[in-house]
Amino acid sequence: MYSARRATSALPRLYSTSAPVKPSVKLIAELRKRTEGVSLTKAREALAASNNDLDAALQWLDADRVATGAAKVAKLADRVAGQGLIGVQVLSPGARLGPAGAVRAAMVELNCETDFVARNDLFGKLLSDIAHTAAYLVEPKADGTFIQSLSVDQLNDAPLLDPATSAPAHTTVEAAVRDLVTKVGEKVTLRRAVAVARDPLPHTQNHLGIRVFPYVHGTVSIPTNGTKAALSLYALKSPRLPSLIGSEEFQRDLAALERSLGRTIVGFPVTHVGNPSQPDPGAWYHQPTDMFPSKEGNTVVEELVAWAKKRGMVPEEGSDEAGLALLEFQRWSVGEALQSTEGDA
Repeated sequence: MYSARRATSALPRLYSTSAPVKPSVKLIAELRKRTEGVSLTKAREALAASNNDLDAALQWLDADRVATGAAKVAKLADRVAGQGLIGVQVLSPGARLGPAGAVRAAMVELNCETDFVARNDLFGKLLSDIAHTAAYLVEPKADGTFIQSLSVDQLNDAPLLDPATSAPAHTTVEAAVRDLVTKVGEKVTLRRAVAVARDPLPHTQNHLGIRVFPYVHGTVSIPTNGTKAALSLYALKSPRLPSLIGSEEFQRDLAALERSLGRTIVGFPVTHVGNPSQPDPGAWYHQPTDMFPSKEGNTVVEELVAWAKKRGMVPEEGSDEAGLALLEFQRWSVGEALQSTEGDA
């Protein structure tokens, strides 16, 4: 007689009819360790759905995170993300100790709905990582303007890099932003990004140098993130530049000068670099020197001339050549209109 028991035993063992094995504490702990602290509920659900297979549970969590994040992003799409922070990362400042260095830096704005989320450590860390990624991935230019606008779509598609190693962190920028949305419960968007990358100048031009420097205002916990920021480049020119660049004292002086220059760009209604010899109230060169701790001139251009002469960059008496010239700057404030944010010569 063909019994029901024989029919059941003849079936392929595609699944078990017995109750699923309860995930052990050890498996749950290991899964949470590998996922940097997924919730207990999600860990149990993933292990139950994968029959306690750890690798399959990780795949289940990845798929669940993508689906949950996409649903959350779609739900919040109509909300206004007018808060946030601007992050600046400089991977290589340019002229420095040793051989003339390359220039590589980026500035990124990441938006959210509230100032509370903007001050969240997860938000700040992601912004720093995205700015690092933008600075690392930008292609060097040999001519034209120094600071390039980056496509937000392309940056979203790029692999997010680990700042410690510059190795891909197994996720894209867009996926990392989506994951943050699920954690903070607010709309988060990558609004804009710029970057600069230039190879070192040839040794035949060792009397010239280029430096990139940031200035960030309104920082919270990470000093490279703030509510206002500027990314600027200037050129140095002097027959003594090779020996000066090799001096630690000169490098400290440069860093102090950059802070004063950055304060001027962010603190005054500067719209463009301007011409040193043509007074212009909107030009950076002709701003007052109120942002300099120890003033030696009435305007920025006078300050630069005095600074360069004091350090032997302009040895000729009576010369009005500064030895330093601002090339470009970008100055941003969180949530501002996107036009009229670039300064050039």
